Amino acid sequence: MKLDSSISAIVTGGASGLGHATAKAIAETGAKVAIFDLNEELGEKVAAEIGGIFCKVDVLSDESVDAAFEKARSANGQERVLVNCAGTGNSIKTAGVDKKTGEIKYFPSDKFAWVLMVNTVGTFRCITRSAAGMLTLDPVDGERGAIVCTASAAAQDGQMGQAAYSASKAAVVGMTLPIARDLSGSAIRINTIMPGIFATPPMLGVPDNVRSVLEASVPFPKRFGAPAEYASLVLEMVRNGYFNGETVRLDGAIRMPMR
Repeated sequence: MKLDSSISAIVTGGASGLGHATAKAIAETGAKVAIFDLNEELGEKVAAEIGGIFCKVDVLSDESVDAAFEKARSANGQERVLVNCAGTGNSIKTAGVDKKTGEIKYFPSDKFAWVLMVNTVGTFRCITRSAAGMLTLDPVDGERGAIVCTASAAAQDGQMGQAAYSASKAAVVGMTLPIARDLSGSAIRINTIMPGIFATPPMLGVPDNVRSVLEASVPFPKRFGAPAEYASLVLEMVRNGYFNGETVRLDGAIRMPMR
């Protein structure tokens, strides 16, 4: 799919990190971009920076997501591109003994469910709305639209405390091929990226000594991935019409250790 001024795109989680870089890269092609995010202040700033539109969205809410799609389409027209970058995580062991108190604790079910609701159900919620909208379009160069999702290297090598996060991202990987098959007769493609350690705000906030260890753990190149490198792969997945139903690691060949 050629990206130009005739194309409308939506990027969830587009106010920061991988989403911000992706929204910027898509806007630089001339395409119209709508940013979906909870952070209104940052989202408005990024939208102004790239000449896009901001829609405040809670991916846990049908009503919020529906209203955002309506706002984005009123401004930019029906999107042909959806990139899902919105997500969250936590770090809680399945069960263990508190070293200070001796108390036995376990992973609260509500905190486990919350991560899956945001990362998996929230992603799927946006996919369903976008795909339904794409069905109203006439094909251009043989296709109606392209969707890109964000999983994580943790989908395959989750670390201690990442049961919920790993499960949520593995679910995104697992639903990619079935969705591609569901939408194949409608000329809509979907692919997923599993990023490794990237220079996003949470990672840039770690102490220098921790960062050095993390960077050294990457086989090559020994550094955090640049958000622009993630965005570059998104662009390729959108532009390459034969790219469909795939999940690709983007991680400098890292395989995450136990902790």
